[in-house]
Amino acid sequence: MIMAKYRNIIFYVTTILVFSALMYWFFVEGKTLEAGENIIHKTSNGTMWDNFVDSFMTNLHHPLALLLIQIVTIIFVARLFGWICMKMKQPSVIGEMIAGIVLGPSLLGLYLPEFSAFLFPKESLPNLQFLSQIGLILFMYIVGMELDLSVLRKRAHDAVVISHASIIIPFALGIGLSYFIYKEFAPDGVQFSSFALFIAIAMSITAFPVLARIVQERNLQKTKLGTIVITCAAADDITAWCILAAVIAIVKAGSFASSIYVILMAITYVFLMIKIVRPFLKRIAELQSGKGIISKSIVAIFFLTLIISAYATEVIGIHALFGAFMAGAIMPENVKFRNLFIEKVEDVALVLLLPLFFVFTGLRTQIGLLNDGHLWMTAGLIIAVAVTGKFIGSTLTAKFLRINWKDSLTIGALMNTRGLMELIVLNIGYDLGVLSPEIFAMMVIMALFTTFMTGPSLDLINFLFRGKKSMSDEENSDNSGKYKVLLSFENPESGSTLLKLADNFTNKMNGNKSITAMTTAPVEGLHTFDSDSYEEEMFSNIIDTSQELKLEVTTLFKASNDIENDLVHITNKGNYDLLLIMLRKSIYEGTLLGKLLGFTTKIINPEKLLNTVKGKSYIFNSSPFDDFTLSILDKTNIPVGIMVDKNFESADKIFIPIFDLSDFYLVEYAKRLINNNDSQVIILDAAGQIRRNTEIRELIRNIEHIAPNHITLYNEKTIEKEFLESQDLMLISSKSWKNLIDTKSLWLSDIPSTLIISNP
Repeated sequence: MIMAKYRNIIFYVTTILVFSALMYWFFVEGKTLEAGENIIHKTSNGTMWDNFVDSFMTNLHHPLALLLIQIVTIIFVARLFGWICMKMKQPSVIGEMIAGIVLGPSLLGLYLPEFSAFLFPKESLPNLQFLSQIGLILFMYIVGMELDLSVLRKRAHDAVVISHASIIIPFALGIGLSYFIYKEFAPDGVQFSSFALFIAIAMSITAFPVLARIVQERNLQKTKLGTIVITCAAADDITAWCILAAVIAIVKAGSFASSIYVILMAITYVFLMIKIVRPFLKRIAELQSGKGIISKSIVAIFFLTLIISAYATEVIGIHALFGAFMAGAIMPENVKFRNLFIEKVEDVALVLLLPLFFVFTGLRTQIGLLNDGHLWMTAGLIIAVAVTGKFIGSTLTAKFLRINWKDSLTIGALMNTRGLMELIVLNIGYDLGVLSPEIFAMMVIMALFTTFMTGPSLDLINFLFRGKKSMSDEENSDNSGKYKVLLSFENPESGSTLLKLADNFTNKMNGNKSITAMTTAPVEGLHTFDSDSYEEEMFSNIIDTSQELKLEVTTLFKASNDIENDLVHITNKGNYDLLLIMLRKSIYEGTLLGKLLGFTTKIINPEKLLNTVKGKSYIFNSSPFDDFTLSILDKTNIPVGIMVDKNFESADKIFIPIFDLSDFYLVEYAKRLINNNDSQVIILDAAGQIRRNTEIRELIRNIEHIAPNHITLYNEKTIEKEFLESQDLMLISSKSWKNLIDTKSLWLSDIPSTLIISNP
């Protein structure tokens, strides 16, 4: 063994030396080959350090190095501002739009011009533009896939009036606005028709992706109101992009007559995509059905379809983005297939490439050009026309269809959302030379303002019409006087466990109970088109368990940017009597408790345990709850039950340790379990305080009188491990649970499923 080791070392060293010598010989002999050649020797007058600095600066300005540092900066700033806006209850896209302006001449270029010139030199902008265009193509592909055309087919007749009114009214107002600002702001040589058409389409656009996420976040997607708005936005999106394609064709051709051939080619293209390409892609997708993955060959086919479609529309003259949108819209309607494909595209498109578009737009946006009051008044006029056309136009149309004022205003506020889609239209107009830098900056400000105002507008509408009925309100008028339980779960299995527990608390209450099962999902991780599928999967176990228990359950699904605060808001607003959540696995399986579960002990002395947790202060080495649970406990104004699950099935045998008289509220929950589940309850008087309190003993006797042999007061000095393991459920106060964790109690290794109850 030792000889083999030395043999390997000798071979390694010998190989290195021999071949190094051979390379050296080639270099020496190679110098003789330079004779007669025109060899240029680089000379330098500077020091070694100067040479290094010059070389480093050259490398720093290399196009690839510059592009990479631009991407790093853009992604960091975009995510930062996106996170700030999410904390302000605003869509992250607003933060990304602001990040683009911050990195442009309006802020960075104004206050740090040298750094701005270094980071974004003019010669580097074409590379940034091409990459951002690729990001836009992928984004529009995703937008097309997220459109649920089946919803449009089923419900288009309900929303088509609002949708088309929300286009034609702002479109007409946009043309009217153009009449007054054309002379002052249209670039030289641009016809009025071209200028007016782009202003009009910019006024008419609605940001379907942003609107859909706002609807999800506000839990409107399952309501009639949410359905109407989503359908309106989808129809609006398709109509607006078709109009935009026609507008681009007219602008490039110079007149409507000259654009006839382009429009005819565009119609032919759409016909081929729907009648030939779409059935072909559907057949391809069927070959992959049930596999759960997409092969590289299939991915290549769909990407080629995307690229060829984008190329075709660019060559026709209606812009590559329309082709990308169309390629996404004709994707097979199988939700799982679309979801699998989007996962392959969206991270690169949305996280890496799309922020480049925001910054490129910001580099074009020169807010400093608006340097007098007249220009800002014009910007204000543009915003007023935009809001009037979309917000007021959609609202009045909805009201004409006999929708109440609250819902009509909500529809108007949502349809007024413009976001990224507006920036895409504006950049196309800027590239075509139809929009001047001044009008471009004004329109970008309008896009920011109308998107930012959506959230506050919805909050104001809800405030002004509080108490008024809405299509989005839950029909809970028959829940008054009922015992209401809300359970919030993270996965189907935990939801089923919490539902069994809720049933134990309410089984015999018949019509005097109301149980709501709720789950949440991050808005950014959830696509509009597959939210139904995701919701169905999350509630599958809940539905099965409710059928087994013959229990009526209300399901509540919410997409959220702030899951913690939304849960608190729903809990407090819903007037629930009890919130049930699961103790998070990171606490149960991770550090302290996970290790303690491996400990075994024969006998536990409750008096010794009591002496360790009373009258002393501790240095806490671990928390009894994670930050999320602690925040829920702090902010909710109802009792919260936190479940530690150890294969819970039913609460037939209950164990309640009372370490202090402040824990005695647990007996009320024991009483509820006895009445509704015929549970056998053992109360451990660990402090000996119950025996000395006449009032509490009388309360226990009253429970025993109503349900004989169902409640027992336990005064033993020791608790056997087998006794704990034989129980189905332990009820404990949050204070006592904290003490068990802080003292690293050996109880933790043997406890049954435990419900930690915190009273507000």
